[in-house]
Amino acid sequence: MHTVLVLGAGKIGALISGLLAHTGAYRVRLADVDEGAAQAVVRAHGLANIEPLRLDARAASALREELRAQHPHALVSSLPYYCNPLVAAGAREAGVHYFDLTEDVEVTRRVSVLAGDAQSALVPQCGLAPGFISIAGGELIRHFDTVRNVRLRVGALPQHPHNVLKYSLTWSTEGLINEYGNACEAIADRRLTEVRPLEGLEEIEIDGTLYEAFNTSGGLGTLAQTFGSQCESMDYKTIRYPGHCAEMRLLMNDLKLNQDRATLKRILENAVPQTLQDVVIVYAAVTGLQQRELHEESYVSKIYPQLIAGRLWSAIQVSTAAGVCAVLDLVLAHPERYRGLVTQESFRLPEILANRFGQHLAAGGSKEVSADVVLRGAPGRQRVLAS
Repeated sequence: MHTVLVLGAGKIGALISGLLAHTGAYRVRLADVDEGAAQAVVRAHGLANIEPLRLDARAASALREELRAQHPHALVSSLPYYCNPLVAAGAREAGVHYFDLTEDVEVTRRVSVLAGDAQSALVPQCGLAPGFISIAGGELIRHFDTVRNVRLRVGALPQHPHNVLKYSLTWSTEGLINEYGNACEAIADRRLTEVRPLEGLEEIEIDGTLYEAFNTSGGLGTLAQTFGSQCESMDYKTIRYPGHCAEMRLLMNDLKLNQDRATLKRILENAVPQTLQDVVIVYAAVTGLQQRELHEESYVSKIYPQLIAGRLWSAIQVSTAAGVCAVLDLVLAHPERYRGLVTQESFRLPEILANRFGQHLAAGGSKEVSADVVLRGAPGRQRVLAS
């Protein structure tokens, strides 16, 4: 039985620990600075192979002591992104496989440096975007002899929006603001470049519903470094309901709240509700040459809330937790394959979707859809069918 230390008993950590423990193949130690939060999760799961503990992972000595005493096979950080460099350093020192959910570009760079000559695997960005979208995009890229364009789009949305932002807080508010406020990476003319967040607005129609998409930070992950030189263009955009981008531009740019993120966080958490009735939309499309002919391939799906172990979990919880658990499961099943920095695009999409955890991304709460994609300023409309 593998032992896994899960840091953070919040929305995602709660499901990660449950998914792993319910297989019977994992012993989970669920740690949180608030031991009561960890205990509540453990009671809800009702399993003997999940143990709660109080641990402030920001204290390097406390984390080091836990890793030395228990020496788990793997550590999963579902903490805020800024905690991860310290946690990754502790895991590397202890020789423990490390996984995180960060979307922050600078944090990933710091983890990459730590991974240099590590004997264990350091696997950042195991969430949804970056994460699963990187795996889908990397899979499609491999199908082409020459790649022209790579478009990656992901949205975590309320199914029934009612507020002016047409949005619900489905995950970390700090992470959301970070994505909306930081510079974004893209590939243009085969070169890595920076583009502004909340720009590049376009329309997307999926199953008869109109959405918008715009630049946000971090979604490309390491895909740009791995495949960017092979592509004429590559970009990542977040999917929202029409009008959301304009409202966020007002808050962050016109009212200057990007310079006062603590105030913006309080405003959003006071005004924007949470919901379990959400939907995650995943769209990846690649155009290029196959045997000297121009082709496009795409992966398009929707993931809905799912009943797991008798409890309803939101789509963003399912897609994020299932993704990191699938990646962890593959690394621990084949440790000889993985050492040092392991990027998301190192994993193959069929292998992920066939995994016992990855199946939550492909079946039950997920369905393939058709999509019409319209880029503003581009002529015509292109029909894209789900793979």
